[in-house]
Amino acid sequence: MTQKKQSLFTRMAMAVAKAAGRPATFAAAAGIVVIWAASGPVFGFGDTWQLVINTGTTIVTFLMVFLIQNTQNRDTEAMQIKLDELIYAMKGANAALLDLEELDEKSLDVIRRHYLNRAAEAREKVGDTGLPGQEADHVDR
Repeated sequence: MTQKKQSLFTRMAMAVAKAAGRPATFAAAAGIVVIWAASGPVFGFGDTWQLVINTGTTIVTFLMVFLIQNTQNRDTEAMQIKLDELIYAMKGANAALLDLEELDEKSLDVIRRHYLNRAAEAREKVGDTGLPGQEADHVDR
């Protein structure tokens, strides 16, 4: 399979997300806050001094929300594809569970209740909560 070239935004979002999660990035951000706080007496703790940190943190937070959401969407989609492949590849698996993320909340609630009931029945059959060492995996279907 040929990999399609990623868009500029995707490449940038991945790079920023990776960089933002590094300890050095946290240290740099903490350093900026320390420098800002230390400069307070020089600027008389004035309105402009406060505005600098407020504006800077607001802009960074605003932009990071979109980058983080982009990264989260990509990760979730990749995980869904992998889970779909596992369901598809397992003999006897319920193929109707493929693409559940495309259903509305009401449909998902119905399916979830079904699996909650199956779990409760399985726990009843082992007479316990199905903790490790129990035979909950071997409950008749």
